[in-house]
Amino acid sequence: MSFSTSFKRPVFPFTAIIGQKEMKLALLLNVIDPKIGGVIIMGDRGTGKSTTIRAVADLLPQILVIKDDPFNSNPNDYDLLSKEVSTNLSSNSLATELINVPMVDLPLGATEDRVCGTIDIEKALTEGVKSFEPGLLAKANRGILYVDEVNLLDDHLVDILLDAAASGWNTVEREGISVRHPSQFVLVGSGNPEEGELRPQLLDRFGMHAEIRTVKDPLLRVKIVEQRSSFDHNASVCLQNYHDAQLELKNKIVSAQNNLSKISIDYSLRVKISEICSELDVDGLRGDIVVNRSAKALAAYKNKVFVDINDIKEVIKPCLRHRLRKDPLETIDSGSKVDSVVDRLLY
Repeated sequence: MSFSTSFKRPVFPFTAIIGQKEMKLALLLNVIDPKIGGVIIMGDRGTGKSTTIRAVADLLPQILVIKDDPFNSNPNDYDLLSKEVSTNLSSNSLATELINVPMVDLPLGATEDRVCGTIDIEKALTEGVKSFEPGLLAKANRGILYVDEVNLLDDHLVDILLDAAASGWNTVEREGISVRHPSQFVLVGSGNPEEGELRPQLLDRFGMHAEIRTVKDPLLRVKIVEQRSSFDHNASVCLQNYHDAQLELKNKIVSAQNNLSKISIDYSLRVKISEICSELDVDGLRGDIVVNRSAKALAAYKNKVFVDINDIKEVIKPCLRHRLRKDPLETIDSGSKVDSVVDRLLY
C-alpha cells in the first residue's frame, strides 16, 4: 500500500471560529496588505491562537512559483528574484507550478543558521561552488511565518525576523561569501503575557497587536467545544458545511487585494490620525503609517473606495495600543487610553 505524498491535513475552517473578532480582523488585514507589518497576538492559553493563524493561511489563494525553487520565487516579478534564479530565468524559461501559500512554524529552539540558512564553505573552497542551504526565511517567502511564544524567543532572532520582514530580503554572509534572497512574509507572533513581555522596541516593529481573552459566556463556550468536537470527529463533513462561507471569504480577500491600490483616505482623516498619535505621545511615525494602511485594507475588505471614520475607529486600537509608553503607576490600560482619545478627537 502506498500513501500519497500530497496528503493534506484538514485545517479548521476560519469562518467556523467563534468570537476573537480583533485577532481575526488583524490577520485578515495583514494578508490583504502584508506591508502593515505583521501582527502579535497576546492572550490566555487555549484561546485558539494557533488554530486561527493556520486557518487564515488555508484561506489564501494558491500562488505561482518557479518549480523546485527554494524561495517560492514569482516568475513574473523580476525585482524579487535571487541572483541565481534571475540568471537561470534569463537564459531559459523555467517550469512553474501553483502551490498553497507557505505557512512556516518557527520553533522556540531554532538557531540562527536554521532561520537564515547556511553557506557550505568547504564546498565553496574546494569546488568553487556557492552552495546554500535555505532556512526558514526562504521557505516563508510569499507566505506566513508563525512564531508561537514569541515573547520567549531570543531577542537576537526576533531582530533578524523583524529586519527580514521589513526589508523583504535575507542576507547570509560567511567568510567573504554572501547570499541574498527574497523573504517577504507576514510575520505573526503569539504568546501569553504572563510568561514575559517583548521589549518595547521590538513590540513597536509589529504592525498590529491583538489581545484575546478566554470566552466567559457558558453558552458560547459550549458552542465552541461542540464545534471543535464535530471537526475532530468528522473533518470532511465540517469542512463541507462551511464550504460556501469559506469560498465567499476567499473571494472577498482576493477582491480586497486587487482593489487595495484604488482606496483613498481624505486629508482631513489623515490629519486626525496623526493628531491622535501625537496626543497619545506615540514615538516615531510608524503608528501613523500603520493606521493609514490598516484603514485602507479594511475599506478594501468592505468593498469601498474611500476610508471613513468607522474604518479608522475599528483598526486604530490594535495599531496603537502596543506603541504607548508604559507608566507602572498608571491604572488605565493602553487599549482604554486609545479609546478615550479616539472618542474625543474622532467624531
